[in-house]
Amino acid sequence: MIEDTSILVTGGSGAFGQAFARYAVALPNPPKRLVIYSRGEYRQFLMSQELKPIDYTGCTRFLIGDVRDRTRLREVITGFGIDTVVHAAALKRIEVGKYNPTEMKKTNIDGAENLIEAARGSRVKKVVFLSSDKAFEPISPYGISKAMAESLFLEANNTTGWDGPKFSICRYGNVWASTGSVVPVWKASVLNGKPIEVTDPECTRFFMYMHEAIDLVLRTFATMKGGEINVPTLPAYRVGDLVQAIGATDVKLKGLPDYEKLHESMAKGNSSDKARRMSVDELKKELAA
Repeated sequence: MIEDTSILVTGGSGAFGQAFARYAVALPNPPKRLVIYSRGEYRQFLMSQELKPIDYTGCTRFLIGDVRDRTRLREVITGFGIDTVVHAAALKRIEVGKYNPTEMKKTNIDGAENLIEAARGSRVKKVVFLSSDKAFEPISPYGISKAMAESLFLEANNTTGWDGPKFSICRYGNVWASTGSVVPVWKASVLNGKPIEVTDPECTRFFMYMHEAIDLVLRTFATMKGGEINVPTLPAYRVGDLVQAIGATDVKLKGLPDYEKLHESMAKGNSSDKARRMSVDELKKELAA
């Protein structure tokens, strides 16, 4: 599905970008070119050292840039002959959006518009946008910004012409143990003898493996016609069960802020409180893996 392609991954030094790159360069027929585009020079350096032993064809390129910079995006897309894009760049922390909504808008909304415009008039054929369950019936600035970005990508299919790029969306749940998520944060707190902070133990959240996130993107590339929102069917866990599984004894309850939901939804009729509930034992096995 991605052999002989030139792929751009925005936000490419993040958790998804790193996992996607490890998968792509290890394929028997890796992409012709894999461009990692992000702002983090040190994270790019660490990533390049990790990929070097398995990137036998030398297909990976690391470029510093910001999705807020349309000119830079266009330079990269045209200069490297990009034909396939995974748009993973975003400000993702929900509390950051609460207190910095303007900054979140500049990256998540304006950045989406910049990528769409940069892709027009180029060799780009397919663009997949990584969205979030927070975008469905959003109540937070983060969720609103992702919902607006979804709208921009969907509408772009109507304004790029027959030969222009096609735009589709993958809407994710919480990716297990991804950077900055509760699992690594809470594990570190327990290890260091510090309390963990919990909003509400009755919250439920979707559970998703990183390899499932990658597979969803690949399947979207293979089948997309433009305008799809691909939503996986996922299990969910209760936050209080995760606290028990992680073995935390010192817990501070903060209360649920107004920018977080008690239960998340991926789409209509697909909510985390109705999904298959993972047991404490299942969560313990995942934590030990």
